Amino acid sequence: MRFTETAIPGVFIVDVEPRVDERGSFNRAFCPAEFAAAGIDFVPTQINIARNTHLHTLRGMHHKVAGLEEAKFVRCVRGAIFDVAVDLRRDSPTFRRWVGVELDAASMRALFIPEGCSHGYLTLAPDSDVLYQMSRPYTPEGDAGLRWDDPAFAIDWPARPAVINRRDATYPDFEG
Repeated sequence: MRFTETAIPGVFIVDVEPRVDERGSFNRAFCPAEFAAAGIDFVPTQINIARNTHLHTLRGMHHKVAGLEEAKFVRCVRGAIFDVAVDLRRDSPTFRRWVGVELDAASMRALFIPEGCSHGYLTLAPDSDVLYQMSRPYTPEGDAGLRWDDPAFAIDWPARPAVINRRDATYPDFEG
């Protein structure tokens, strides 16, 4: 696995290093030892998959409240997405900045998002499935979010959402 740190400290693009032969390829999707060697303390406790039927479905921006923060390792296993992380760590030099990365099933590229960041994505193809590895089990009482088009972040999405749920569309403006 190859780890490339983005402009936001702690947010990493993770690329597979395929072993290719006449059968196709074999790829390591996750390895705790390789994460540790890259300086990432991450042990998944829950794995989720989101099925997105329509082109330009937006999910996010989601994070957890203080004390219930979670890290995520996100991979698109079918289709393609534009994946976004926003730094909400007040002591971070990149507080309120965002990074966006295209993830698709063909490249098997993934994004690691540490605790303290908000996360969301826009599908770039219909029938896109997204696999999440989470650092802690789901805690609904910790749910929080940012509006996808909040001017405090000015995320440059590749398209306007065609499908977005009411909660994600109506988060209040960020105060901070």
